[in-house]
Amino acid sequence: MKSETIFPAPVHAKTQPRTRTGERYRHELKYRISYGEKAVLELRLAPLLQRDAHAGPGGYLIRSLYFDDCWNSAYAEKDAGILARKKYRIRIYNGSDAVIRLERKKKVGSWICKEEAALTRAELEKLLSGDYGFLLASPQPLCREFYFECVSNLLRPRVVVDYEREPWVQKEGTVRITFDRDVRAAVGGWDLFDPHLPTLPVLDPGTLVMEVKFTEFLPQTLRELLPPKAQEWTAVSKYVLCCDKTAYCHGSSGWQG
Repeated sequence: MKSETIFPAPVHAKTQPRTRTGERYRHELKYRISYGEKAVLELRLAPLLQRDAHAGPGGYLIRSLYFDDCWNSAYAEKDAGILARKKYRIRIYNGSDAVIRLERKKKVGSWICKEEAALTRAELEKLLSGDYGFLLASPQPLCREFYFECVSNLLRPRVVVDYEREPWVQKEGTVRITFDRDVRAAVGGWDLFDPHLPTLPVLDPGTLVMEVKFTEFLPQTLRELLPPKAQEWTAVSKYVLCCDKTAYCHGSSGWQG
């Protein structure tokens, strides 16, 4: 596992990646922590952050269908630690079709940029049946770009990732801290709305993933609240973990033809 000190001097974030499209990048830092560390962190965070009001008392369930090309580029680039990379996914919340999002996540070092486009359930069904034509006529640029990825790079469904997220936010800034527990890889299909889709756990027992996102800098008060054992960051990727867990289902290449 690759790790290094999380908050080296200087504490302020480096300049955002240059873009020509006005994209807004944020820092994203990930940790593997124990449930005991989570309990301590919650006590420390409570005076400074609030639970996201949109999440409800127990958080919410996230289910994402990730795509990769015939070279498994998203997986390979992450595994190799390529500085600039991207991946596509379709995401739903709490098993509902009220919100279905096509997302592209770009990453440059610790900077991330997430773009999204709305999909209907009928459009999702078309995608899963291999019908991409409607994307080209979409008024949403991301859909049109996804069409070219599907056609030119043979982007196909790769793995379904499930987890329960508990988010904390700081209203005065752009800090968002999330705890992702019970991370699982689905097997046996791509039906995002199947409540009985079989899944396999991918994290060690008693552990979860904590993510810290912020734009310019992480306030000193929050940095000081993190316990010493959480001062190590990891390049953990739920996508890679789930791909590894389900590799036996897909043969040597993992690509769905």
